[in-house]
Amino acid sequence: MKTLQRFSGKPEAIPASTSWHIADLAEACGRHTSYTRQSSSRLMTLQKHALMESSSSVNRNDGMRERAKPHGQALSVKRLPRRDDEAIQGYRRALELIIRQGAELPFSVATLLHLHVLVCGEDSQVSAPEGLEDLVGLWMHSLQEKWVHPLLLLAAFNLDFLCLHPFPDGNGRMSRLLLRLQSCHLGYDVGRYISLERLIEQNRNRYHEALQESSRGWQNGSHNPWPYIDCLLFILEAAYQELESRLNATRGERGAKTRRIEAAIQGFTGPFTFTELEKTCPGISHDMVRKVLRDLRDDGSVECLGRGPGVQWRIRKR
Repeated sequence: MKTLQRFSGKPEAIPASTSWHIADLAEACGRHTSYTRQSSSRLMTLQKHALMESSSSVNRNDGMRERAKPHGQALSVKRLPRRDDEAIQGYRRALELIIRQGAELPFSVATLLHLHVLVCGEDSQVSAPEGLEDLVGLWMHSLQEKWVHPLLLLAAFNLDFLCLHPFPDGNGRMSRLLLRLQSCHLGYDVGRYISLERLIEQNRNRYHEALQESSRGWQNGSHNPWPYIDCLLFILEAAYQELESRLNATRGERGAKTRRIEAAIQGFTGPFTFTELEKTCPGISHDMVRKVLRDLRDDGSVECLGRGPGVQWRIRKR
């Protein structure tokens, strides 16, 4: 709780790099809202892909555990034996629960314990570990009091959770699940479509260095939380940038396919059928050809010459 406790007192000066991350994330979140209204089918595909990537990344990183040594020393990285597929599936089930319920899933001690059971199995700890209730309570109070920007509170909670190390096992995986759940509650739900776990894995050296640096002195509250806070905000910002890049690429691809279909229609010198048009557009889906043809009909560029299978179309003379 040391980081959240610090933020509850006299406001600290926020480093310029942190302020830039917050401003960039606010803009990216706003753009994300418009994307979700325009690319729902593509977002569903990205969501499924992100779920698989997240489970795979946890599997690859499952041999590493972050924990704080006593007396506020730096985090140590302990090598653990590889877990079986059942444990990996447990993480996937916990992630699916967060994706399915989103912000409707309450952020509470009961929820954390349930997620831990999903991740570590029925034999995991069922009572609240020491310090967990205080940490969750401080998180809720900090949001109500608005001590600092919610994104700072999110990263501070994640750091405090890892340093507190409340569970005998699974704290690293739990910290990623809680990052996903808290981001969702705050409206920064990019993790639904881009795997934050994969981005952490891809930046694991920076992540572990920041975690180690920010954990020094945590026990007595003399630690420097900003390296870890900046690192998590960087991960979120990278996720938004990747999401926009993927959606923009999809838009460009759709535009190119539309132009191909329109060019194929212009190549007909007389009436044509849908089947004939489809044959001139290899690599483009049946639904895409039909959609473009209907759009052209609606704007008056082509007209349908009848009804039923095999009906002919032709370019409308203006």
